[in-house]
Amino acid sequence: MKKQIAFVFGGGGARGALQVGALRALLEAHIYPDILAGTSVGAINASFLALHGANLTALEALERAWQDTLAADLLPDNYLWLTVRTLFGRSGNPSGHRMRQFFIDHGLLPELCFGDLQGPRLLIVAADLNHGQPVIFGEDPAQSVLDAVLASTALPPWVTPIESEERSLIDGAAVSPLPIEPAMRAGANEIIALDLADPRQISSERHDFGAYINKLIVTVELRHIELELALAAARHIPVRHFHLQSEIPIPIWDFHHTEELFKTGYILARQQIAAEGRQPDAKWLNRLPAWVRNLFPR
Repeated sequence: MKKQIAFVFGGGGARGALQVGALRALLEAHIYPDILAGTSVGAINASFLALHGANLTALEALERAWQDTLAADLLPDNYLWLTVRTLFGRSGNPSGHRMRQFFIDHGLLPELCFGDLQGPRLLIVAADLNHGQPVIFGEDPAQSVLDAVLASTALPPWVTPIESEERSLIDGAAVSPLPIEPAMRAGANEIIALDLADPRQISSERHDFGAYINKLIVTVELRHIELELALAAARHIPVRHFHLQSEIPIPIWDFHHTEELFKTGYILARQQIAAEGRQPDAKWLNRLPAWVRNLFPR
């Protein structure tokens, strides 16, 4: 059986920069995907690679795009005020318009369809609130990549659900925060899962309503991930689970830590790859960005 390697990108907002660092370590080790499956912020990272290629040149462009996120203010930190506006039906969805323009500015043009992509196969997960089930974009080559990413990242209160025909689509992390099952359905027989879930949020000692809601979300997220990992094990599909976690918890809306998260994701993934016995080519070091070279003592 031909090996079909899937890179699976979990959701986690601003923590998605960890995946970018991990991708550098994987590509240095000459590990390349045949399938890309992403949800929420992972859908953004996956679609960028599918569009530009799974290589270091594309990765440097992805790093630059991430460096633009702070100025773009994609997830404003006044989320409590946005929640109140949403509850009273006064949300103008400014973040949704802002994110759409950001994606277009970085290459996800409205006319781009899944069938136009020349790189690894791309799958993007959203959640349909009207039918209580996941929606997998990319199985139909005529579907719009931009529409898929917008649906997968529609996270209230920042972005209201996207109404499409009989569907009400929101962030894919609601149903598949680490989309292992969609990758298996696409034929993956080896999976590298870039997981951004941070269970430390459950240990918060706060007892206000916001803390309870956050704990509920994280609990559901962790249970979903556990079940998808168990499904892969039951089907005898190996999953290399990269648990990418920063030194301190980073809120999903806080894009001030991008460079730091690049480095952390890179180090964590490199350590795991080394433990598995796959070392990157030493000759590549001089071709890497300064922030990577500085991690290695001379």
